[in-house]
Amino acid sequence: MDAKNRSSLNRLAFSATAHCLTGCAIGEVLGMVIGTALGWDNVATIALAVVLAFFFGYSFTMVPLLRGGVALTSAIPLAFASDTLSITIMEIVDNLIMVVIPGAMDAGLLSFLFWGSLAVALVVAFVAAFPVNRWLIARGKGHAVVHEYHHGGDHGGYERHGH
Repeated sequence: MDAKNRSSLNRLAFSATAHCLTGCAIGEVLGMVIGTALGWDNVATIALAVVLAFFFGYSFTMVPLLRGGVALTSAIPLAFASDTLSITIMEIVDNLIMVVIPGAMDAGLLSFLFWGSLAVALVVAFVAAFPVNRWLIARGKGHAVVHEYHHGGDHGGYERHGH
């Protein structure tokens, strides 16, 4: 693969990972805030954060598809195909980090420890998901599915080899 295609693939993977992280982060932060504010235990708080992360992650993919005229019956499998692995990796990584940082989950909403830990967890989750998204896109999977749908196969200069 030449430098131009590698660069284009990296840009697309970065964009896909940032897109996925945005939805995950909204759900993750909202879940952590709700669970912490209600005094829930770590398991219940993380469960809510994960559910909301998947909800917002999939929504961030589906809403533009629906607005673009894609039927719901097509948008749902497209969102699942493009986001499931990325969201799963991000959720495992960021929640694991929140659990292993001493006191982060119990620090409270006004604590730097809580917000700093959550910020670090989301950054590390991005780093963990990027190579997976890059690998999937290079094989025409993951966000490449939605990207192809939106752009009629235009990869912004990136051409998959062997497909």
